[in-house]
This record gives sequence, C-alpha cells and structure tokens, in this order.
Amino acid sequence: MELHNLKPAKGATKKRKRIARGQGAGTGGTATRGHKGAKSRSGYKSKRHFEGGQMPLQMRLPKIGFKNPNRVDYKAIGVDYLQSFAEVHGLQEVTIENLYNARVIKKNDRVKILNNGEVTKAFTFQAHACSESAKEAVEKAGGSIQIV
Repeated sequence: MELHNLKPAKGATKKRKRIARGQGAGTGGTATRGHKGAKSRSGYKSKRHFEGGQMPLQMRLPKIGFKNPNRVDYKAIGVDYLQSFAEVHGLQEVTIENLYNARVIKKNDRVKILNNGEVTKAFTFQAHACSESAKEAVEKAGGSIQIV
C-alpha cells in the first residue's frame, strides 16, 4: 500500500448529485426545486424566524421580566479585604482610585463596603455606599468611612 493507490472503503463515499445539468442527469428541468413560486427562483432567501405564516415562537411565548434602567449596581467589598489591602499596600487611607489602580474594581464600578470579618486597625475607607454594620465595625476600631 502506498500513497498513490489509497482509496476509501467501498460504500464509504457517495457521488455528488449534479443538479441542473440537463434531462440526462435526471435532475434537469426544475432542478429539484419544484414548480414556480418564490422558492424556485434564484436569490430566494427565507427570513430567519419565519415559520411559514404560523405564529412564530418568539411571539407565542409570553413577555416576562423587567430591566430597571435606573438600577444602581455596586461592587461589594468586605472590610476584612479592605484592611488586608491597606496593610499589603502600606496605605492609611484606601480610596476608590487605589482600588482602581490595583485592578480590584473597574473604571465605572460603584463600591459598597460590607461587614464581613473583623477590623483591628484604624483605617479610612472611601466608597459610594456602606452597610450600617460595616460603618459601626470600622468606627469601633477607630477608623472612618467616607461616602463619595
């Protein structure tokens, strides 16, 4: 066996159907498109969700849900994370700019400080919002939270 005499197993391949090559080919005339109508013409293209006039699926299903255009999403950050962030970077005040430069948040993210973990040292944190318990925990340790 060599490259020039390789061929697929018997019955593994089929000959291609030669459409619109005359009556002798067996698929001449209408070229397997049937008689007349838009589908028999060249350039015919059906619309993507068209179901032959039947009510389309996306119209049969009910509309559900609501997206509030005025919703404000916050990036939640815990006080324990902020404290470790300040200690690692040697900061006394953690600002939104510090968090952005360290790639903790993205440019348009709004930050909300939540209370999870413990605050042991006094730090100043800057955020767009914070929970009451987080504010209490930070103030108890001698720090403060500035709402921007």
